[in-house]
Amino acid sequence: MANRTVFASLRGRLLPKADATNAHAAPAYAYSDAHALAQLAMTGTFGGMVYHDAGTELARVLAAAEAVAPRFLAQTAIYARQKGHMKDMPAVLLAVLARRDPALFRAAFGRVVDSGRMLRTFVQVIRSGQTGRRSLGSAPKAMVQDWLTAASDRALLQACIGAEPRLADVIRMVHPRPGTPGREALFAWILGRPCEAALLPPALRDWMAFRATGRGPVPDVPFQMLTQLDLSPEHWAQIARGGSWQMVRQNLNTFLRHGVFADTANVAHVAALLRDETAISRARAFPYQLMVAAQTVAGAMPREILDALHDAMEIAVSNVPEIGGRVVVCPDVSGSMTGSVTGVRKGATSRVRHVDVAALVAAAMSRANAGCEVLPFCTRVRDVRLEPRDTILTNAGRLAALAGGGTDCSAPLRLLNQRREAPDLVVFVSDNQSWADARAGGRGTAMMQEWAQISLRNPGARLVCIDIAPYGTTQVQGRADVLNVGGFSDAVFDQVAAHASGRSGADHWIGEIERIAL
Repeated sequence: MANRTVFASLRGRLLPKADATNAHAAPAYAYSDAHALAQLAMTGTFGGMVYHDAGTELARVLAAAEAVAPRFLAQTAIYARQKGHMKDMPAVLLAVLARRDPALFRAAFGRVVDSGRMLRTFVQVIRSGQTGRRSLGSAPKAMVQDWLTAASDRALLQACIGAEPRLADVIRMVHPRPGTPGREALFAWILGRPCEAALLPPALRDWMAFRATGRGPVPDVPFQMLTQLDLSPEHWAQIARGGSWQMVRQNLNTFLRHGVFADTANVAHVAALLRDETAISRARAFPYQLMVAAQTVAGAMPREILDALHDAMEIAVSNVPEIGGRVVVCPDVSGSMTGSVTGVRKGATSRVRHVDVAALVAAAMSRANAGCEVLPFCTRVRDVRLEPRDTILTNAGRLAALAGGGTDCSAPLRLLNQRREAPDLVVFVSDNQSWADARAGGRGTAMMQEWAQISLRNPGARLVCIDIAPYGTTQVQGRADVLNVGGFSDAVFDQVAAHASGRSGADHWIGEIERIAL
């Protein structure tokens, strides 16, 4: 048999040289232009992060958007909205596209701007001047006009919720031509002008009457229009029983405070909705949003509601792949992972941290794969015991509780090498800001060197690095057996499954984006 030490050393010398540094000035690998844009699009939130502020992130996004072809820019904007469920980032990419290629902009607009909130965000981004222009221009103005005239009455009412800009400001800006007397009356009402009340949508007329009298059933209008009214517990119960999955999830404490859950029938209805598989899918919810709900519910919340949130989480990650062979998942629990997934944003800072997302992925992978080993790490691998019969949320909480310390992304792989083990799939969830394993004079990163030894013992082994922060470097360069993928939506599980089965290589994720038809 060949001398393993000699050939392992030879393999180490052939590793790709680190061509970048991370936020700690430690060796790292840079992403390609396309991969850099995709990773930013799926993780960036324009909030203050541990290693950069919102302005720095915006500058990196704009530079990446200019570096790629307009077609890929359009595809990434669509992917970020439809697969990543991102909010601000797709609007920014669309605004850059409007300047770079008006034809592709028109093709992508309706698939990115799928709600009134996205419409207002897009207009806000354009008007800020950050993407190269302050006025809408002919193509954006025409698309905004088309959206306003074609949107349903309910979509327009929903679009009225929020400011900067208000929907009225957008209407004044683009002057849409109403196609019917009813739409003309609705535009006038939104603008605060006199209108023929009889021509307004029935739901809006019901709301106006309810606001004036307080009598009758609760009108079927967006939830935010109801909160400004004087409502009884019975009214609040009607709202809870008629609400969407997302609205109900976000307002559990509100319903509790207004006495909705004093009635066991209401408790049963809300619990059934929360664990409804079709409603969860339709809501396009991040799995971590259920973690938010579970972390923020009041102590007096009925047990049935809490159980339903746990059940909903199990459903929300039901597409976690079952992998043949031995699986190891390595969640990063270092101190830099304790920042909010949304970054620090006034009035919009999520309680969920990057470490919570990493823990959630690890717990979900462990549930789906019998015998899966979880190796949480900071500067070393941490000891933890997960209970297979506990819920994903419970096990994720155990992992997240380990948070703190420096970062050594090579630590789990080094442990596997010390044990002479070579699993079939290793999944990392990290922000990739490894520094404790930086070595002077090394050709590649320490993590790349450790992975080379594992792949030498098991040539069929696969590594997936899920990058959940918009910092722009990785610790293992992509190749046939290594996939770098960004984001924290459940879409990443599809990429894990494809890579584990040998159906993908280093560029598979980018290929998925490039397959979006325009």
